Amino acid sequence: MYINITKQHLDATFSPSSADFVAYLEKENEGKQLDQQEHFFDQRNDRIAPEKVIREIDGNTAKLKNLEPKFYSLTINPSQRELRHINNDPNKLKEYVREVMKDYAASFYRDKPVSVHSLKYYAKLEYERTFKGYDKQVKENQVFKAQIVKLENDIRMVLRGDLEGSVNAMKKEITKLTAQIPHRLNGEVVAQGMNKPGLQTHIHVIVSRKDVSNRFSLSPGSKYMESESILNNKVVKRGFRRDQFYESAEKRFDAMFKYKRNFVETYHARKSLLNDPKIYFAHLLGLPTNERSAAFKIMGAAGVNIPKLNIPTNKVEAALQAIKQFKKVIEVAKTASSIGV
Repeated sequence: MYINITKQHLDATFSPSSADFVAYLEKENEGKQLDQQEHFFDQRNDRIAPEKVIREIDGNTAKLKNLEPKFYSLTINPSQRELRHINNDPNKLKEYVREVMKDYAASFYRDKPVSVHSLKYYAKLEYERTFKGYDKQVKENQVFKAQIVKLENDIRMVLRGDLEGSVNAMKKEITKLTAQIPHRLNGEVVAQGMNKPGLQTHIHVIVSRKDVSNRFSLSPGSKYMESESILNNKVVKRGFRRDQFYESAEKRFDAMFKYKRNFVETYHARKSLLNDPKIYFAHLLGLPTNERSAAFKIMGAAGVNIPKLNIPTNKVEAALQAIKQFKKVIEVAKTASSIGV
């Protein structure tokens, strides 16, 4: 499970309204019959019109300055393994989102506990993802495509007489490079904008910066995770406990659907991999044999090249050996530990 929280974009290319974001979330409904469309939903309602979402979010911004975010976006990304476990059931995902938003509310550090009913939020399921320019497959293919484009340009220059060279040799090189392009789907070269394969269901949530009363600010983007300050001679609690939220959302899925989470799928593991890979791989190598085998399969399914390991009996020696052997794949593992497996 990978959850991302981002604030409203406020640069010159974005509208101060939520309209652009809501329109973006409606893109999968284009060209579909009404009974095939996905609708916005909240804690109680399943069919909410996009116009109402815009009206409610834009109208709940009391005392917020022009350059302050008016809403935040949560993207809830179950892995393909998690989606298979629940048979990609949209009703189960909606049920899960409603429980996750309780965890979101509870993660605000305030004098009085924040309830999910204090939130003004709207969520929407999407079933497709497209390859982006920063995806590994697109970037690696682009190396070859750039060389091909240069050769094609050189051929045109040779034919015009602006460059000397053998057109046939260049065409042969293009054929060779085309065959070497590493990533294809159903015979087609992977490129930006192409739909990703497999289960890609995820959920977007737009949540107002202000609570339902339009009086209190609830900002998950606060730089204060959990702190207290003095305001009018009174101690005021503030902040948002992100680690608590991510871990609670993960445990919520496991409890609701009886999902047995492997170490490499946990938020704790992802954080450990980013902050101290040595500890990550030492823990990985210390797992029971069946769990370690499952972890390697999960990582392998995500494209991590797992080297064959002869595990020494000494755990310290095993950890050191593993670190050396995994050194070349740490960056790939960081990506794989988020979503897509």
